Amino acid sequence: MASPTEITVHQQSRVLEIAFDDGARFRIPFELMRVYSPSAEVMGHGPGQEVLQTGKRDVVIMALEPVGHYAVRPEFSDGHASGLFSWDYLYKLGSQQDALWRDYEARLAAAGKGRDDAMPVKAGGSCHSH
Repeated sequence: MASPTEITVHQQSRVLEIAFDDGARFRIPFELMRVYSPSAEVMGHGPGQEVLQTGKRDVVIMALEPVGHYAVRPEFSDGHASGLFSWDYLYKLGSQQDALWRDYEARLAAAGKGRDDAMPVKAGGSCHSH
């Protein structure tokens, strides 16, 4: 498993730059991180329960909190802060960006949604707290 040697949050270009000890270096767009956040809010609680994220093109990372020696927890400008991004997961996001974007666009098309559509407002109970 590769470990990061450097992590830089670029607010202007809205990318997380991360370098790993195996020589790999990725620039992961905040939007990609947000729509693939490994949180129950996005991933659901099981297969088929994923919540399609839209309107995240302009989201920024307000804070990046280290979690032990294995992950970071970004706080996004839309209030989302429950995703723990492990080094493995960040490596996957970085190395598979093209396929992940294609998958996201296919899921948007299948749902008849656009990248910039607003997220529906949930009424009543949800499984996250602030």
